[in-house]
Amino acid sequence: MISEFLSQWHLEGLVVGLATFLIIGVFHPVVIKCEYYFGVRCWWWFLVLGIAMCVVSVIVDDTICSILSGVVAFSSFWTIKEIFEQRDRVRKGWFPANPKRVNGGSSTAKKQ
Repeated sequence: MISEFLSQWHLEGLVVGLATFLIIGVFHPVVIKCEYYFGVRCWWWFLVLGIAMCVVSVIVDDTICSILSGVVAFSSFWTIKEIFEQRDRVRKGWFPANPKRVNGGSSTAKKQ
């Protein structure tokens, strides 16, 4: 029903583009918050999410849902890399370290 409307008006590309922009935009603060609260030990959550969304992308019949599932999958895989880079950004002082988490998977506590 919605797919037919989008197809009729040739809006699929705009919808996929906007949704991709929003998905990437959501993952940015997720990386920051996850590293802050859990350190890098949460990387496997994104691996599981990415694999699950790859499976969803393959089994869903709707083209737009399949594409967006793939976008979420590969955004999750990219987030794994970003979690480790966020740890480095925290070590450089670009982002605040979580004072309540002492070496909780991130090694952000600076030794003086």
